[in-house]
Amino acid sequence: MVEMQAGHERPLPPWRRMGPRLRRVVQAGLYEAIAIVVVASALSLAFNEPAPSAVGLSLLTSGIALTWNYVFNALFERWERRQPVKGRSWRRRVAHGIGFEGGLTVWLVPVMAWWLDTTLWLAFVADLGLLLFFLVYTVVFTWAFDKVFGLPQSALRHPD
Repeated sequence: MVEMQAGHERPLPPWRRMGPRLRRVVQAGLYEAIAIVVVASALSLAFNEPAPSAVGLSLLTSGIALTWNYVFNALFERWERRQPVKGRSWRRRVAHGIGFEGGLTVWLVPVMAWWLDTTLWLAFVADLGLLLFFLVYTVVFTWAFDKVFGLPQSALRHPD
């Protein structure tokens, strides 16, 4: 069977056809590569953090986020397969972004507090700026990724 892009007659090119595991790995890797650059720059500028420390914290948080990204997307796609309405509306994309970022905050705030030698409250406040950026970034990135690589099987409409 040739995988088709939803709403298009032409099959996806071979480089865009991925199984669910490879898709999650590629998506998470691209997402985190961009995030490392943004987070390291933001930490260095906003918190007057030396570059090596900012990069170190960025890599650590990226590792945590990469693991969470894989786990969360696997759970989200499992939930998505059971939904009667297929496709990814903006409402579903926003729910995805909120779920991902909310869970990530639970993991990252203690790490940031430890690394920056501050309280959990101050780490949470510091994380809010990143959280707001990443909330938008997650929704936009996922939309762009789906545009380039097509929707996953869990979101495709199948004739009954």
